[in-house]
Amino acid sequence: MKTTLRVNGKDRDVDVPRTTTLLSALRDDLGLTATRFGCGQGQCGACFVLVDGRAVASCLLPVEQAAGREITTVEGLAKGDTLSPVQSAFVELDAMQCGYCTSGMLISAAALIARDRAPDEVAIRDALAGNLCRCGVYGRAIRAVKRAAS
Repeated sequence: MKTTLRVNGKDRDVDVPRTTTLLSALRDDLGLTATRFGCGQGQCGACFVLVDGRAVASCLLPVEQAAGREITTVEGLAKGDTLSPVQSAFVELDAMQCGYCTSGMLISAAALIARDRAPDEVAIRDALAGNLCRCGVYGRAIRAVKRAAS
């Protein structure tokens, strides 16, 4: 199936089987490997990307349903060489350990801040609830989201 995906502000053509997930197309066909494969069932948050501004599990979204929508991966959060406020806050507060969950947490945080410029801790915890982190950086991640929103 040939289709065009709008990823990080650019139209990108892919030719993939109809059953291909957005995650597979991003990683295998477009070389955007910051989005991770975690559980393959939409339960861990490692594969989250923004689709029309909402954090979505890309491991569950078929490419044909992603076509015509605005997709932003963690690579697209930065503006050139300048990290986004969320990315900068995560670095400054060391809100990562092994890094596997980080891209998904950044996407969840970016979606939250886009819809709520001053989220409280409850809103931040709720936004990050879909992101599993085996290293337990939740406290630092919450502080980083607070900093990015301020």
